[in-house]
Amino acid sequence: MKALGVLTVIIYFFTLFASNLEAQSNRGYYRFPAIYGNTIIFTAEGDLWQASTEGGVARRLTTHPGEEKNAAFSPDGKTIAFSADYEGPTEVYTMPAAGGLPARRTFEGGEATVVGWTPDGKILYTTRRYSTLPDAQLATIDEQNHVTLIPLSQAAQGSYDGRGMSLYFTRMPFQGSYAKRYQGGTAQKIWKYTSAAEAVALTNDFAGTSKDAMWWNGRIYFLSDRDGTMNLWSMDENGKNLRQHTRHAGWDAKSASMGQGRVVYQLGADLHIFDIASGRDRAVDVELASDFDHLRENWVKNPNQYLTSVRLSPDGQNVVLTARGKAFVAPAKQGRFVEVTPTTGARVRDAALLPDG
Repeated sequence: MKALGVLTVIIYFFTLFASNLEAQSNRGYYRFPAIYGNTIIFTAEGDLWQASTEGGVARRLTTHPGEEKNAAFSPDGKTIAFSADYEGPTEVYTMPAAGGLPARRTFEGGEATVVGWTPDGKILYTTRRYSTLPDAQLATIDEQNHVTLIPLSQAAQGSYDGRGMSLYFTRMPFQGSYAKRYQGGTAQKIWKYTSAAEAVALTNDFAGTSKDAMWWNGRIYFLSDRDGTMNLWSMDENGKNLRQHTRHAGWDAKSASMGQGRVVYQLGADLHIFDIASGRDRAVDVELASDFDHLRENWVKNPNQYLTSVRLSPDGQNVVLTARGKAFVAPAKQGRFVEVTPTTGARVRDAALLPDG
């Protein structure tokens, strides 16, 4: 009887382990979330997906080979605007929130990125169509596809207050280096703009990054790395009375989006929801109903398409190639073709040979 009890425990733990593996097998990498009511829309595998705020299996909304991203719910929750490269350049599209045929809304020629909606139902997006690099400019587009430019320079993101009177915007686009605790000249800041006055800075008290402004009930919620990691903070409409709401260490919070008093954001590969009223932050356990085609073995017929760097050795006898995160040494004439990447599971880039070989 005692042996039978031990066997029962072993079987139980193996069953539990197997069920956990099965439950975790359909996990994806979730980006650019948006929230309305009890629904979240996010990007995974380059497509848009819809899931419950309680988690569970997500439903795929788009299947086009192009990438769909930066989805945002309309004020009534019936429509989503998003950016996609269906016809080549990245443009703004809309579709029913429950799924349907996307309609193209902009013809900018590229990099038209959805930011959100105005309270009166216009799409708010950022574009470089009417300015020069590296400048970004906010614009709105109405139901008749009429574009109205917002007279702000370097405005890469923004959120209106409930009356549509004041725009709280992120000045400077993402500077591109993914540096932790960046405090350089292109660090993002949050500003306030009303049509009756010049824009004023709200976060100049901090040299680091403050971005993704979101208005709710008289306070501005935003992401900042004031404690060393990008977390959710808030301040009043004049940039005072600062509060910290999440305290993640390590992974930065990304792509925050507001919906009826809740903020959804990306943390690592997962989604989190912060409820303003309760102060509760929780992860959303989402699974994808996908065949994960990108994880299948793929025979690379033309490796040259994946080359990211080519470096000649100092003596001219070898060439160092970097492709798909691995480094190879090839002889200039005859000889062995050797992979020299350490077997640590890490990616390498820009490999080169030193003079000593």
